[in-house]
Amino acid sequence: MVSARPGAGHARRIAGQVPDPELPMLTLADLGVLREVEVAPDGTVIASLTPTYSGCPAIAEMRADVASRLREAGYERVEIRTLLSPPWTSDWITPAGRRKLAGHGIAPPGAAPRRPAGPVSLVLMPTRPAVRCPRCASADTEETSRFGSTACKALWRCRACREPFEYVKEI
Repeated sequence: MVSARPGAGHARRIAGQVPDPELPMLTLADLGVLREVEVAPDGTVIASLTPTYSGCPAIAEMRADVASRLREAGYERVEIRTLLSPPWTSDWITPAGRRKLAGHGIAPPGAAPRRPAGPVSLVLMPTRPAVRCPRCASADTEETSRFGSTACKALWRCRACREPFEYVKEI
């Protein structure tokens, strides 16, 4: 049991170190899935997670892993909440998380452009992100499958080095 009742910062550091079940090179903090951690007046640690997709099958594992880590750290009462609003966006992946993805051969998503207030012009043409190869940095790449090992990834191939790689889709 935690005797001196550390603050929310301590609990957040513990929860933030939990690896993502589908991208284990990233922590939930790197991925931007860990939204809030607070300690209620009665000592209950409340951690809030936002899944990358509303139907993400990994959320149950994330919830269990965060609760387990917090209990192992001595917090007796733990509550894990799922927040769906605002929805997760790939912009929440930290710079360190993006470097870790690339270091493991997975192309990180580009930052979504900031939209100006007001009307948005509609362009009717296919769009593809400029995806650089995480191995050789070439932009001469092509999508080979819209779906990868998980719903949030696609399969790509580099035409320059001929290596296949996964790409985390932008949301």
